[in-house]
Amino acid sequence: MKLLFLACLVTVLSLLTRPVLGLEAVRRSEVIYGRKFGTALTLDVLQPAETNGYGVVWIVSGGFYSDHASINPSYCAELLERGYTIFAVVHGSQPRFSVLEIAEDIHRSIRWIRHNAADYGLRADRLGVTGASAGGHLSLTLGTQGGEGDPTAKDPVNRESSRVQSVACFFPPTDFENWSRPGDNQVGIGKVGRAFYGGFGPRSDTVESRVEYGPLISPIQFVSKLTAPTLILHGEADGLVPIYQAEIFEKKCQEKGAVCKVVRLPGKDHGWPGIEKDMAQFSDWFDVTLRGISKP
Repeated sequence: MKLLFLACLVTVLSLLTRPVLGLEAVRRSEVIYGRKFGTALTLDVLQPAETNGYGVVWIVSGGFYSDHASINPSYCAELLERGYTIFAVVHGSQPRFSVLEIAEDIHRSIRWIRHNAADYGLRADRLGVTGASAGGHLSLTLGTQGGEGDPTAKDPVNRESSRVQSVACFFPPTDFENWSRPGDNQVGIGKVGRAFYGGFGPRSDTVESRVEYGPLISPIQFVSKLTAPTLILHGEADGLVPIYQAEIFEKKCQEKGAVCKVVRLPGKDHGWPGIEKDMAQFSDWFDVTLRGISKP
């Protein structure tokens, strides 16, 4: 009986922990970082054999929909090759959950990762975050609104901080009230509000509630001198999230004394073939802002 149990355990572990991309790295699948109404919230851990001691959180999200099947390790191969441990985070999705409710999951994931960093041989005080589109928005949410934990919380995970120390993301929404120009409000209406970013919740059903809700879901409203150093890559031909979103976020950071760099990509739309190659720029950014390695 004991031998049978051990055989089953080995089989399970082999399914949950497996090689990644032919690299000397392993993937631990569907690690539980929290629960939401009885449903497990999970992340995958992608860890190279030789880690550099730093972790990067990858927010897996498009249109505020998140799915374990969307985790493609090739997307972050450059980070793995440089020794970063990747935490691919899956969150509760719209339309069931609103943007603010989804943000709660993301904060929880950072607290869990920080609480367990030592188990992966990582520095708990130096975490980066990345994502694209909605994942970029949630990355900026952490970069602008990460907060201290509750020292009196019963759950030790909730005593941890959700602050991140660096952000690098693709084409993120930053201000839903001023989408392509000042006054272009996309909170719960229009192409973005109803079709692609549908998870705004019932609070955006009236004009009055949209006025209240818009600032709460716009990272630009929370920029301060404490905002994590941020790199944004954005296509100039983006037909869904206009590059104006990156431009006004960069300007707000400059006004507040925060570090933000926007790289404009001529002719690029909302995603492009070979986008994973641009992760090299993110890797350089994390090398500088997390590890303190100066670049030429």
